Amino acid sequence: MHLLGLDLAVVATAFLPLLLLELPDKTFIATLVLSTRYRPLTAWLGVGLAFGVQCLIAVTAGGLLARLPELPVALAAALLFAVGGVLLWRGAAAADEEEAETEEEIAAKVTGGGRGLRAVVACFLVIFVAEWGDLSQLFTAGLAARYDDPVSVFVGAWAALLVVAGLGALLGKALLARLRLSTVRRAGAVVCAVLVVVTLVEAVRLA
Repeated sequence: MHLLGLDLAVVATAFLPLLLLELPDKTFIATLVLSTRYRPLTAWLGVGLAFGVQCLIAVTAGGLLARLPELPVALAAALLFAVGGVLLWRGAAAADEEEAETEEEIAAKVTGGGRGLRAVVACFLVIFVAEWGDLSQLFTAGLAARYDDPVSVFVGAWAALLVVAGLGALLGKALLARLRLSTVRRAGAVVCAVLVVVTLVEAVRLA
């Protein structure tokens, strides 16, 4: 199904895994901390812009990979999904302990207050540096390469990251009180495993 030139199936395929990847990630905690130092909307704007730039870079890289022969691209995408799943599953046990460490790390990087554009830029830089080369960026590149539809992947991935940032800024403390990050990480690992299987099936057909 298509809407405004977007493949909604690809948008959804990017949205759900990225949502599950980033909810238990330090990004969520970082946005929560930033929203306590700045206004929640200011933090969300800065974080969202950082995510937008990173998604753009990721889908551009994935679009370049998509120009290669289909079989190597499918295998590379499957490898990225597999690495993501393994890292999520292995890191699930330590997710809850990492929460406090991430709060301290981000709080140390934010030394002052500020308003308006200055605050937005501060939030942008904190997330852009912290998330450069992050698993979600690699995952987005893999999706863009697999589907050869960078615009739909970009929309789905960025929307997921904006939702995570919004939840962190507005409901972070309440969600952490009711949701174990380790459980969300395991759910994300399962989604990655499903994508690995689907991608490998496609690779077999291409062989």
